[in-house]
Amino acid sequence: MEKKAAFISRKTLLALTGITLLILLSGCQQASGNIQDITGQTPGFFNHYFVYPFSVLLKTFADWFQGSYGFSIILVTLMIRFVLLPFALKQSKDQMQMKGKMAGAQPELKALQEKMKKAKDAETKTKLQQETMKIYQKHNINPLAALGGCLPLLIQLPFLTGFYYAIQRTPEIAEHSFLWFNLGSSDIALTLLAAGIYYIQSRVSLIGLEEAQRKQMAMFSYLSPIMIGVFSLTAPAALPLYWTIGGIFVILQTLLTKKLFQAEPTSLSVAKS
Repeated sequence: MEKKAAFISRKTLLALTGITLLILLSGCQQASGNIQDITGQTPGFFNHYFVYPFSVLLKTFADWFQGSYGFSIILVTLMIRFVLLPFALKQSKDQMQMKGKMAGAQPELKALQEKMKKAKDAETKTKLQQETMKIYQKHNINPLAALGGCLPLLIQLPFLTGFYYAIQRTPEIAEHSFLWFNLGSSDIALTLLAAGIYYIQSRVSLIGLEEAQRKQMAMFSYLSPIMIGVFSLTAPAALPLYWTIGGIFVILQTLLTKKLFQAEPTSLSVAKS
């Protein structure tokens, strides 16, 4: 049980760390007024290969759709999410497979944990730890796989961060409106919508988890929507628009992966096949 929760916690903490760093960096930039428009001459590897190409793409799609930068943001957001979808699906599949293997090994691990509690000398504890590793090998469980499972998320971050900064540093966006709001000004309705979507997203991620895991992750279901809501209060509406569309996509993606890769206990015979 504890090991399964640890697998989930590492991924969740990494995702929240990425969101937190992004928002904190953005807040610092806004507070210092150090947001520079992006151009082809802007120095820096990340600017040249990530931020500027997304800025050009936003302008191109806006030109195609009669200057609608709001529609351009939605379209590019969906394009990025669909391109990154295979990585996200692989991450979810690997996570579900690991949960299934851990569930299959749980009876043996639980018995060892009881022995570990009763063990008094170091030699006995060492032997029990060795038996634990044998159970992992028996069920084809790699404790280090949790670190590799974070790789798809790390691959996604540069693209999502680059697009975020492209929205923030493309000056033409702030000069246009979309639906009821100005893309360059904050909007309370869109702020509430973005925070609500992120709350739903965090709750959807808890579907299928055991009660102990849900309790452990419950605090995180409030953290990201609060952060998004607070930052959106002063951010240009283009940013919460981006977060809202991305959040809706992730909700649907999460529901899909939970349906496709629902974790089930993996028996030894299945694990060997």
